[in-house]
Amino acid sequence: MSSITRATYQEDADVQKRRWIILIVLNLFTFMSTLDGSIVNIALPVLSGKLGLPMAQVEWVTTGYLMAICSVILFFGRLGDIAGKIRMFKIGTVVFIIGSLLCGFSGTLPLLVASRIVQALGASMTMANSQGIVTDIFPANERGKALGLIGTFVSLGSIAGPSLGGIIVANLGWEYIFWVNVPIGLIAILFGWKVLPKDLIRVKARIDVSGSLLFAVFIVALFAGLLLGQQSGYGNTGIILSLVVAAVSFAAFLWVELRKPEPLLQLNLFRNPLFSVSILCGFLVFAANFCFNIISPFYTQNMLGLSPSSAGFLLMLFPIMMVIVAPISGALSDKIGSELLTFAGLIVMVIAQFGLAQLHEGSPITLVGLWIAMLGIGGGLFQSPNNSLVMSTVPRTQLGSAGSVNSLVRNVGMVVGITIATTTLFNVMSGLAGHRVTGLIPGRPDIFLAGMHVVFSTSAAICLVAALLTGLRFLRSKQHAGAGQRQAGEGGSRG
Repeated sequence: MSSITRATYQEDADVQKRRWIILIVLNLFTFMSTLDGSIVNIALPVLSGKLGLPMAQVEWVTTGYLMAICSVILFFGRLGDIAGKIRMFKIGTVVFIIGSLLCGFSGTLPLLVASRIVQALGASMTMANSQGIVTDIFPANERGKALGLIGTFVSLGSIAGPSLGGIIVANLGWEYIFWVNVPIGLIAILFGWKVLPKDLIRVKARIDVSGSLLFAVFIVALFAGLLLGQQSGYGNTGIILSLVVAAVSFAAFLWVELRKPEPLLQLNLFRNPLFSVSILCGFLVFAANFCFNIISPFYTQNMLGLSPSSAGFLLMLFPIMMVIVAPISGALSDKIGSELLTFAGLIVMVIAQFGLAQLHEGSPITLVGLWIAMLGIGGGLFQSPNNSLVMSTVPRTQLGSAGSVNSLVRNVGMVVGITIATTTLFNVMSGLAGHRVTGLIPGRPDIFLAGMHVVFSTSAAICLVAALLTGLRFLRSKQHAGAGQRQAGEGGSRG
């Protein structure tokens, strides 16, 4: 296997002049793909009524999008390394816009889910390659800031989704939550095709078809088992079979990848402890955060008695703090390094999660807001430096693969977090109620609060594991740096 590496973008003065405009184009699609994950949720009740279908079926509009992204994101990351990351990003923008257009014209659930899958294919092409493009184009002393801004736009997408979706559905109709992407996307495409440079780095390799298929089977079987298990319990034979298929296909995927000369996923990436620990910590943080995302709306509305809009404003403290802190943390990581910041962020998140685990029916709004804001600050401190660590530890020819793994981890962590939260909550509530519970019990806030306390204690423990891993890595790197300085000193004194 050989690679084409004629030059670097850092040596191209024209590319360096427009690097921040390139980042805006990348971030527009980051924003839209994130927005499309959250904007649809608020329209699900409307879709359920319009299409005459139960909520459990309509939820596949969201689930299908997520499954499709995760199934193909590694494939498009590897294809970006082979065919060019910028080329794949450009194709992805067009596919995403076509999918968005088709979604609005879909009058039946099968058509809408199929259109969402087209949209997800485009989103996964852009997600898999945007971080690699940033790492390629930006010099090392600005990379943390640039990757931090991508994290900011991810948070902005999650902020804007519920409020923007509500306004659009109320005034224009559900179709426009998809069609809003079209004019914004076309503007971004026009800018992107003008400012994005040609690909310099491509790897000469074959596409790993068997690995791609096995990974897609693993993701579909895993997500189907986890998401359906939340609704009907994990004792169902079909759900157990689905999870067994997921385990077998994943084992087969690893077996195939270890023997392929040109695999879909370069498993040697994980031999680098900096990369593997950063990826694992990223997964744990997303899982912990989505425990909060699932439980907090029920707590704020049903326990504190807030209206949906007031609860929304309170919960917005989390992404708002991330938006403020992430770029600052990214810029700071360029100056002082990433490891201390990731550790500090995780410690703040652990404290916030333990604080949330102490809340009750009569907790003051200011205290609730404090813990939510702290969770956002911790997330902002952690995400940008962690992204920088992931992307700075891999060779230029594998940036597409590394970026796709990072995005995959975010999406899988989200599903795992939802599963942990709902399974833990309903198991604790069922144990206290003496029968199977899959929702709030009227007049028994104590049962919900008991389940909530266990969920937040669990998510705090997940963050604590990530903090311990990061702390150990930080101590080891300091020891290695100290040993290197001592050896240099001894060499100097002998000289």
